[in-house]
Amino acid sequence: MKTFGITILLTSLLVSTPVSAQTANVDQRVDRLEQEMRAVQRKVFPGGSTRYFEPEITAQSGPASPATAITTSAVTDLIARVDALEASLANLTGQVEENGFRLKKIEDKLAAAETLAASPAAISTNGSAPIAGSKAPQQAPSAAAPDPQRVVGVAAIVMPDSGDAAEDAYIYGYRLWDAKFFPEAQAQLKKMVEEHPGHPRASFAQNLLGRAYLDDGKPALASVALYENYQKRPRGERAPDSLYFLSTALVQLGKQADACRVLAEMQDVYPEVANGRLADRVTAGKAAAKCK
Repeated sequence: MKTFGITILLTSLLVSTPVSAQTANVDQRVDRLEQEMRAVQRKVFPGGSTRYFEPEITAQSGPASPATAITTSAVTDLIARVDALEASLANLTGQVEENGFRLKKIEDKLAAAETLAASPAAISTNGSAPIAGSKAPQQAPSAAAPDPQRVVGVAAIVMPDSGDAAEDAYIYGYRLWDAKFFPEAQAQLKKMVEEHPGHPRASFAQNLLGRAYLDDGKPALASVALYENYQKRPRGERAPDSLYFLSTALVQLGKQADACRVLAEMQDVYPEVANGRLADRVTAGKAAAKCK
């Protein structure tokens, strides 16, 4: 076993010939220090570790001095060094004990926290500790699991593969909307418009996005989507339709006067469509908004 440098030095100085009673006393103290340091090392490095400190005091190279060379001053110096080593050992032992006490407190706190977290009644619904005498929930609320039938239904909607990615994306969104999978249709139609903003079908997709919001009970989002279609694509094929459905969204939001202004603008900008293909819807829209 590797020993400390102090042991090496003491051995080289003291084992040759008998010395004074003072030297013998030093030898006993060194033996005791070695035992105590081993005990401290076993505590710091448990499990039979062979890790030890490198000696800070090493024997000088060269021919060994005869035992008669040991003088009283050398022994006195050695005793002073042993005193310093004893003081260092006492300090190290104190630090080990203090660190062990702190570690024990930390482990106790962690164990208590784990026990509290594992308890079903540890946390109340508002995230605070339960009040004594109150009934804590048996488990934390979890997010709603997806409806298996809805998952199967959405998976059954097939995206076409005509070679026109924009056309296929719009048709797929339309099929989702037609099957009344409105959130899925909204996501698909938004994606189509973002990826193909200049395609002729973008006007159809943005208009249908507004309708999907309306059918999903979200008139505020619908009004934004429909107005953007008219504003960004005024020559798009579904721009007039977006103005009509915008008036519908405004009525649902309680803004009848604004709905009437939108219908009036529709008749002014798209007179042929307002008096032709969408004539019946314009009439119904004015009635719903109570336009004069």
